[in-house]
Amino acid sequence: QVQLVESGGGLVQAGGSLRLSCAASGRTFTNYAMGWFRQAPGKEREFVAGINWTGDSTYYADSVKGRFTISRDNAKNTVYLQMNSLKPEDTAVYYCAAASGFTSAQVMGAIGPAGMDYWGKGTLVTVSS
Repeated sequence: QVQLVESGGGLVQAGGSLRLSCAASGRTFTNYAMGWFRQAPGKEREFVAGINWTGDSTYYADSVKGRFTISRDNAKNTVYLQMNSLKPEDTAVYYCAAASGFTSAQVMGAIGPAGMDYWGKGTLVTVSS
């Protein structure tokens, strides 16, 4: 089992920034590719960003490319999502997830939520206009 706990969500004005963190515990962190997903009210959960276990492969949804950056610190068992130039349409619950089967973050993005093995409980990000 892998336990994931997200933090860093909150209320921010459009154009602002937030950094989300996801702390992992349980099995060896470096065995897992990590992803961030989000779910807005009334919508399905969608892929936002992914990173492989070494950190040298990242991939982003088109809607966040150039604004969001995913990174990981394997020494701290933590993955981050730096979110800049936030827009009201970024408002959602953001979830951290782990998967053991991906060597490529692009494949994670293609498969989506169904490919992930473990999930955190989420952190709410609200962007006001």
